[in-house]
Parts: sequence; C-alpha cells; structure tokens
Amino acid sequence: MRTIKIFNDNWTFIMPGKEPVALDLPHTWNGTDGQDGGNDYLRTGCKYKKSFSKPELMAGEVCYIRFDGVNSECTVTVNGSEICAHEGGYSSFFADITGVLKDDNTIEVSVSNKKNDRVYPQKADFTFYGGIYRDVQLIVLPENRFDFGPDASPPLKLNTTVSGADGIITASAYIKGRGEVKISVFAGSEKVAEGTLDAPIRIANVRLWDGRIDPYLYTVKAELLSGGRIADEVSVRTGFRTFKMDPQKGFILNGSPYALRGVCRHQDRPGIGNALKEADHDEDIALIMEVGATTVRLAHYQHDQYFYDKCDEAGLVVWAEIPYISKHMPAANENAYSQMKELIRQNYNHPSIVCWGISNEITISRTSADTLDCHKKLHELCHAEDPSRPTVIACYMPCMITNRLNRVPDMVSYNLYFGWYFPITALAGWKLDNFHRKYPDTPLGLSEYGAEGMPNLHSRFARRMDNTEEYQCIYHEKMLKIINDREYLWGTHLWNMFDFAADARNQGGEPGMNHKGLVTFDRKTKKDAFYLYKAFWSSEKFIHIAGKRFSNRTGARMKVKVYSNCGEVTLSNNGARIGTKKGAGIYEFEIALSEKNAITAECGGITDTAVFHKVQKKDPAYKMRKAGGTSKSWEK
Repeated sequence: MRTIKIFNDNWTFIMPGKEPVALDLPHTWNGTDGQDGGNDYLRTGCKYKKSFSKPELMAGEVCYIRFDGVNSECTVTVNGSEICAHEGGYSSFFADITGVLKDDNTIEVSVSNKKNDRVYPQKADFTFYGGIYRDVQLIVLPENRFDFGPDASPPLKLNTTVSGADGIITASAYIKGRGEVKISVFAGSEKVAEGTLDAPIRIANVRLWDGRIDPYLYTVKAELLSGGRIADEVSVRTGFRTFKMDPQKGFILNGSPYALRGVCRHQDRPGIGNALKEADHDEDIALIMEVGATTVRLAHYQHDQYFYDKCDEAGLVVWAEIPYISKHMPAANENAYSQMKELIRQNYNHPSIVCWGISNEITISRTSADTLDCHKKLHELCHAEDPSRPTVIACYMPCMITNRLNRVPDMVSYNLYFGWYFPITALAGWKLDNFHRKYPDTPLGLSEYGAEGMPNLHSRFARRMDNTEEYQCIYHEKMLKIINDREYLWGTHLWNMFDFAADARNQGGEPGMNHKGLVTFDRKTKKDAFYLYKAFWSSEKFIHIAGKRFSNRTGARMKVKVYSNCGEVTLSNNGARIGTKKGAGIYEFEIALSEKNAITAECGGITDTAVFHKVQKKDPAYKMRKAGGTSKSWEK
C-alpha cells in the first residue's frame, strides 16, 4: 500500500556568499526584505540540500518526490542526477526517483526567482517570494497502483452532475500495472452507492453542496484489486451542485439566486512570506467566514491545495486563476498554457471552484495581437480541459469595454478603483452599467475594488488617498450601495481580505505593504470596514462602534457611527440615553462632547462600548508620517 511522508525537516539552505543554514521547510528567503519596501528584495538563485536514507521498497514499488510549491523555477537532482525541472512557482510537480536511489542519498533543489521573460509573473503588485515554501512529500507506491496523472493531477478524476433528485458521478483514474477498480461513494461512514470506472454511478436523493447554507461533501473511494487483494486505494471528497452565471440575475446555485459577495486573498504573512502552515490557512478561512463572505477570489496564482479543501468544507465559492498578470510576455506563452493546465488538472475535483481566471489587468502594459491570441488559446484550453466551468478575465479599470480581450472569455469582471486612484466613487456604477448595456448577454462582475486604510491614521474630515480608517469606511459604504443596487453582477470580490506585502509600495507611512485589507497583515486587527461588511453579509448578530482607535476628538460635537445587523441600535453616553435608530447596517448618532464620553451601543442584549476624549488640539499620532521618500503606489 502507498505511504506518504512529509519531507520538510532537516534541510540545508545555501545562499551565494552566505554560510549554509539548517532549517525546516516551508521556507522563503524573502520573508523580511520582501516586506520592507524599496522594491529591492533579493531575486536570485539559491539551493536547498538534504540527506536521507533510501526508503524500504518492495518488489515493483516506486518512490516519488513531490513539491507543492517552489517559486518560481527550479531544478531537482538526486545523487547528482537531474530528475526534473519546473517553471512556475505556485503549482505542484513530482518526479520518480526510484532509479537513482542508493542506501544513502542527497537531494539538491536549485531554486530561482530571478527576473526573466519566460515565467509568469514578472510584474505585479505583490512580492514574488523565492524558496520551497510549501510541503515536500516522499511517496512510495505499489507496483499496481493509482498514479499521478499529467501535470501532477490527482489519481482520481470525478465528474459530477445532478439529475432531478439524484446525483450522478463518473470516475476516471490513472492506473499503472494491473487490476480491477471498485468505486464506492460514502455519505459520512455510510456507503450510498458503488460502481466501476468510467460508468455513471447514481446517488439517490443526493444532498447538494449548497454554498455556506450546506457545504455537503461525499467521499469517493477507489480500490485497485489485484490477485484477490487490495493493491492500492485512494479517496477524494466531492460535492454535487449546479450553477450558472445569469447575465441579468447574477449567480444561480442549485436553481436559486445565491449572491456572490466576497473578497480576494493573498497568501503571505509577516516574517514568513508565503511559507504558511495549516494553522495560518485555518485562521484565514475563519476570518473570511466571520465577515460573512460567500465567495473568495484566490488571487493571483494557484493557492495551496489545503486552502481549496477548506473552501470546499466551508462552502465558499472560488474563483481560481493563474498569474498571467500586468504584462504580456510573448516568450512566456507556453508557460501560461502550462500553468493553466496545472491549475485545472490539479484542482478539477473541487466543488467550490466555479470559474478559471485567464488574466488580470493585462492591459496595464502594452498589448498586441499576440496578447489576444494568447487569451484565445487559454480560453480554448480551459474548455478542452474542463467544459463544465466558464472562463473569466479581470480587466484593468481604464480598459475600454469594447476592448477585444473582453469578447474572449465567457465572463468579464472589472477591477474598479474609482474613489481611490481616481475621483468619484459613483463612476464605478456608471462603468458597470455601461458594460451591461453594451453586452447584456455577458455575465459581468466586480473583481477588485478597495481603498487603503491604516488603523493608526484618523481624521474628522477624511478624504480620498489619506489612508485613514475613516475614509476606507466611507469608500466601502458607497461601494456597498453600488453593488447592492446591481442584481446583474455575477460576483463581487473586494480587494483585499488581508493587507499583504508589495515591496515596491510606500503608502500610509509603512513601506512595502498594500493596506487595502479589511484585516491587518498579521491578522490581529479587524479594521472598521471589516465590521461594515459583516453588518451586511453575516447573520451572526453583533454591534460594533466604529472609530474606537480615533479616541481623542476635537470640537464641540462628534458623530458616532455604529455597524450592526440587529435592525435597530440604542446609543447612550455616560449612562444617558441618546436615542434609538432603526435601519440596516449603518447607524449614525451625534453627541455633545464631554471631557470623557463612555459610549454604549445596544440591541437585544448585544452591546459594544467605546471611550472618546475631548481634546483641544488634534492628536499628532493620527497623522501619517512619511516612511522614507515620497508616498507612492507600486511602479506600473
């Protein structure tokens, strides 16, 4: 039977000109310099080295080495023999090392995140961390086995459909050796159906995967029977659902409207970059669920397989994409196709994924006929690999709605930052409506929108580009109305759920960061805008007084803003009742400022408190300090 060993411990990291360092994976060499600003993080070649004993192999067994993420290109040798090379920093790959194994072995992985024109991405608003930043596995498989498929696809591929009250599943498999295959479908521990490969298996009265309402998953187990015994077995979880993107009514899940309102996610963290552990992924999922999102755009690359699994479990509808972003590189066309094949083949079985993202903001840089041709080939490739899911692109805000690229995919979404990089937030609705009028049969979404917000920066008179927590809220209040007034949007994805590293940036007094997140980079502080969205998206009853960190106030009076989904809010100051207001989401009160103001907001036994102080002069701590050089966005 198969054995899988996590192969992360006791590596040696070798950087040119430095002493070797002993460490465990996952690891990146840009955990610090990729987050401190200056656009000068180290993009170089390094080496990882490990000694290991030959695993015990029975006759006919094979040994594979599997990498789940090495950024961005690498060559792997075992005992001096090259066993594989890979280009693309976000997908899995593997190699058979059986033939080069000795009793004592040395594996070396040469990794590079150097600039080139062959591998995506090379230009984008995030840090391209170098390293072996996801798990490595040593896998021993029997002679008669379920094997990995092309581009490290899983051994079992599942197609699920819904027919009336029943679910139908057809399984195909990659098999080496001989044997018969038995397929069993389980609901929990109960077997509900069985059959054979490549033949429809019916599950009566199927329980649907229904987003956050009921993200029900079945387990499909395949057994390879050889010589009267089980030679190998694999299991995959899957869900049964129907969906479509209606150009007029938005997203339809299992025959009913299901509003896709959610966030985008980058995967990095302070100090460790993109070298996350499972606990980090779990925390991200928990925060996305708390805010009440129904969808997540996993930008701008293939994410960890563990995170897609968590989305399946949580009922989060996923937009998955490749890092074909910001600049078309003709020499990298084959790499784009390769990364798309890997994305689809490695993630085909996930019921949470509903679309494949072809490109992001590709028109920031100059485009050409080759750009259009590459998009067409990616679109065709997606449908050849997976006819069940539509394709989508994320368009750069100034991109004309008549641009030929918009006619290539099945769906279009726009990254719109009116109200932040450009004035007048309402223009976002104007652009969406213009597209919808021009192309009423094309599903249209909002793939990015956002504004920087720093929890330490505050102003009574917040304005665009001031990076205050107050302006971030004002901006998102306007965007929420724009979104809620447009039923036709197939999905909306706020930029971003979390602050993230972008070493070329210098904004908000903290270089190296994009601060558009609803939650800070360390995941410790939920900004006020987080609670704004929670008030409109979540069913978990709560009350939140905004502006708590803006505790020192000037003037005779102040406005108190409360976010809640309780339906009405009662406010008191220093024990005296100010009033009660009914509404949805946003509640505003005005109070006369005393020297100290102990505010309580309450509804149905749920309360929140805050304390504000009257001061004579503006608190200088709330003003942005320049962090070395001028404030700027990333270099485009």
